[in-house]
Amino acid sequence: MNAERFNAYRIMWVLVLYDLPTETKANMRDANLFRKRLLDDGFTLFQFSMYVRHCPSRENAKVHIKRVKNMLPKAGKVAIMSITDKQFGDIEIFFARNREEPPPTFQQLELF
Repeated sequence: MNAERFNAYRIMWVLVLYDLPTETKANMRDANLFRKRLLDDGFTLFQFSMYVRHCPSRENAKVHIKRVKNMLPKAGKVAIMSITDKQFGDIEIFFARNREEPPPTFQQLELF
């Protein structure tokens, strides 16, 4: 098995941060649809209006970034960021001044 395949600098995390208007029913529907599509594409809620997705490679991250760009709502701000698994692992998370562990990393299995 190729050790490079599981390198912490090759594995990526895609972060989607957004601030969408919810004043009208149409805005609310667009915001809910955007959130639902993120969940359908494998993103998980990390923090309010911030979703993350683990990707086994940069190429896979590019695929999901393209999908997010195709589902952008008409109004509001959306930021897409990709960071390495190593950078993600260095995140310090606090809840009410108590340190919490970051979400678990996924193990990519290779069948052959």
